[in-house]
Amino acid sequence: MTSVSIMGGSGYVGGELLRLLFAHPECELQIVTSRKYAGEPLYRTHPNLRGITSLRFQKEDLESVAAKSEIVFTALPHGKSLEVVPKLLDYGVKVIDLAADFRLKDAANYKEYYALEHTRADLLESSVYGLPELHRAQIKDANLVSVPGCMATAAILSLTPAIRNGWVDTERIIIDAKIGSSGAGVNPTIASHHSERAGGVRPYMVAGHRHTAEVDQELSSIANKTVHVGFTPHAVNMIRGILSTAHTFMLQTLEPRSVFKGFRAEYENEPFVRLISDKKGLYGLPNPKLTLGTNYCDIGFEIDPHSRRLIIFSAIDNLTKGAAGEAVQCFNIMTNHDEKTGLSMLGIHP
Repeated sequence: MTSVSIMGGSGYVGGELLRLLFAHPECELQIVTSRKYAGEPLYRTHPNLRGITSLRFQKEDLESVAAKSEIVFTALPHGKSLEVVPKLLDYGVKVIDLAADFRLKDAANYKEYYALEHTRADLLESSVYGLPELHRAQIKDANLVSVPGCMATAAILSLTPAIRNGWVDTERIIIDAKIGSSGAGVNPTIASHHSERAGGVRPYMVAGHRHTAEVDQELSSIANKTVHVGFTPHAVNMIRGILSTAHTFMLQTLEPRSVFKGFRAEYENEPFVRLISDKKGLYGLPNPKLTLGTNYCDIGFEIDPHSRRLIIFSAIDNLTKGAAGEAVQCFNIMTNHDEKTGLSMLGIHP
């Protein structure tokens, strides 16, 4: 049994972490912090936990958290993890960070994409990008794991086989991502206001979105050369879920069978990647509706001979495989448990 704590547990990602960890047979939750809700029961902000636990939010006390925890999940705002994580590491605990503060290897990218002067380049070097399908071996022995961004997770997993197999032009990759409102976080803004969001599709940060840097970083590593993707997200009228559509341009004539074999070779041993290739019914391509509340990433594709495109689709729940579920998957790897432990839940239909 591993003792764990959560710092920043009152938001949507913190709530999803709590949902998963209370069902995890190999962890014991010690402390959940929240500056705003200290002293309140967890169900005050996460009503689905009513009757499940008597724990209350506590004030941030790093010494106490470190003393009672072997691993700490930090679900803090961007920039705040940069202050907290180094101190936790100095106390000797392992950290799984769900903010962006340690995802990028180049500190200069933080100034460009986050307007943040990164002060711990040494930790950027040692931090492990927490995408198990690509970095499982490094995650196993890491002291600091940085969980990827939700849209970056969907995009990277969809594009990895195409890049690794040299199928597509790495100078022309366009990613269109559609994301539910929970991706904006728990604090309301005019952009997340129901009357502004419902009934429409709103492009935002159409160039230079923060997750672009993560996608470039990981795909460049796979390609062994610099890759720059075009990435544009859209806010759509759903609460949870991401559908990523990657438009790539083939360097050779590809047949569906060979593409499917390439994807299968990449992911056949991955417990949370499902390949969708079905010409019948409504769900022949990935649909985030079927991933809600699960740690699955569904991937599918179509070939367009007219424009020589290989179009790759991926669907995830942004709060689960896109955040908390991926964090728990990393936790399982770090603690030598089966990766599926606490994550075997199925989606719902309809």
